[in-house]
Amino acid sequence: MYIYPDNLKSKATMWLWQLKDIGIIGVSALFSILALTQAGFFVPIVLTAVYAFLTIRFEDTSILDFIQYACRFFFTQQLYIWRLGD
Repeated sequence: MYIYPDNLKSKATMWLWQLKDIGIIGVSALFSILALTQAGFFVPIVLTAVYAFLTIRFEDTSILDFIQYACRFFFTQQLYIWRLGD
């Protein structure tokens, strides 16, 4: 089911993912299946499943967005300048 963006301001979604995420999941799933059948290497399919889980969207936010915001808050340099009255 394709859901058109509200008031043309939000991004287009399909099921529980944005369309960009569905493309990434689809391409990586093809690569993962190829790696599993040809080489018996199952790590890519696990990474694809983890990415698919982290990008599920509820009310226009996902777990991956939250992790990115938290990393940006805790690991980027925060600069505070204290001044006496201007």
